Amino acid sequence: MVSWLGLAGQLCTLPFYLASGLVAPLWAIVVLLVVWAGLVGTAGWAVYRRSAWGLMVPFLGIGLWLGGVSAGEAFLGWTA
Repeated sequence: MVSWLGLAGQLCTLPFYLASGLVAPLWAIVVLLVVWAGLVGTAGWAVYRRSAWGLMVPFLGIGLWLGGVSAGEAFLGWTA
């Protein structure tokens, strides 16, 4: 049951990934969306396996998004 919350939470992170287009180039947005899709697949797998670890997926997703966008701004010069 808890894994369903993880899947719902990961689906709620999509606006953050889509908003990356305000600062990131197209190639980075594609990479971020592929990562997001992989995390949705992982959350779906957790639901299938009834694993409580699925609840951690949205936290990992936000961390990867924040880390990726911050690193792009700091090291690659992405700006709004």
